[in-house]
Amino acid sequence: MSSLAPVAFVAQNTAPDLAGADRPRLVPDTSLSQRAKAAIVVRLLINEGADIPLEDLPADLQAELTHQMGAMRMIDRATLAAVVEEFTDALDAVGLSFPGGIAGALDALEGRISRETAKRLRKEAGVRAAGDPWKRLRALEPEVLEEIVRGESIEVAAVLLSKLDVKPAAALLGRLPGPLARRITYAVSLTAEVTPAAVDRIGLSLAAQIDERPETAFGTAAAERLGAILNSSSTPIRDDVLNGLQETDLALADAVRRAIFTFGNIPARVDPRDIPRILRLADPVQLRIAMAGAEAQGFAEARDFILENMSSRMAEQLREEMQELGKVKPADADEAMQSVIAVIRDMEEGGELALIDPDDTEDETA
Repeated sequence: MSSLAPVAFVAQNTAPDLAGADRPRLVPDTSLSQRAKAAIVVRLLINEGADIPLEDLPADLQAELTHQMGAMRMIDRATLAAVVEEFTDALDAVGLSFPGGIAGALDALEGRISRETAKRLRKEAGVRAAGDPWKRLRALEPEVLEEIVRGESIEVAAVLLSKLDVKPAAALLGRLPGPLARRITYAVSLTAEVTPAAVDRIGLSLAAQIDERPETAFGTAAAERLGAILNSSSTPIRDDVLNGLQETDLALADAVRRAIFTFGNIPARVDPRDIPRILRLADPVQLRIAMAGAEAQGFAEARDFILENMSSRMAEQLREEMQELGKVKPADADEAMQSVIAVIRDMEEGGELALIDPDDTEDETA
């Protein structure tokens, strides 16, 4: 470009100063097209360090924007100010915006309409209407991602791992057997030559698998639901059901036992440091009844664990109160124990304590 071009450009966009001064005054260029104005705004935002998701635009619009920016040279300050003012006025006038197209609508309604409805709409509009498949895949639960990885080739699993954020990727690796995790991590080092088109096809294929999964009526596994029910059942009923499951389905019985949290599980699942906080929230009367009836219910270990992890003065006082109560009816003991367990569950759901994973304790002793 000629070194005189900026001077010529300024000369063509000047006018006499209204105050009569002899210096030139820049006036906005009103002949710019809307496409040129869009290019100016994009260029300004990029210069200011804004992260603009231009990749979300259709490919043809991305190409048109690139050609427009390539054809432009220099914009004076008056024109820039006028374009920015028009842009900000347009933004201020917007009251509500919609995603545009079925893909954007489905992304906006993700999780708010039924999976079957979303699946049907995607099928009617075409597979690509599912929007960015990786956005949907990143939102999946770790157990679902684990299921996908176990059913795919090492190469596809490596691409999936590479597209996840760091923390979910680390969590996913932690759920996989060591040999499989090592093969996948090595395969990640071989993904340098994978093209964006291939990554897009892999994402669409994995998202299609998710869409093909039948919608289930229950949001939790059978073992978790049974565990929650048996948690609120009396000890005789719980033991009878577990014994029956043990005879008919050993794997299910084991999973249900892991999901159950009873008074007897306190020593293995509760951190000793959390006992004083639990006791402060527990009903004193129910606590005394639960402790007094624990041995008869087979939970002497849990009773002793609680006594050992409170202050000696409070433990001595509680022992005296337990002796005063004498023999406790099994039904009353069960109800009192459920009251204490409810406190622990509420604290766990509120993030005030974390129960120890029985799998972790088994790994440590192995």
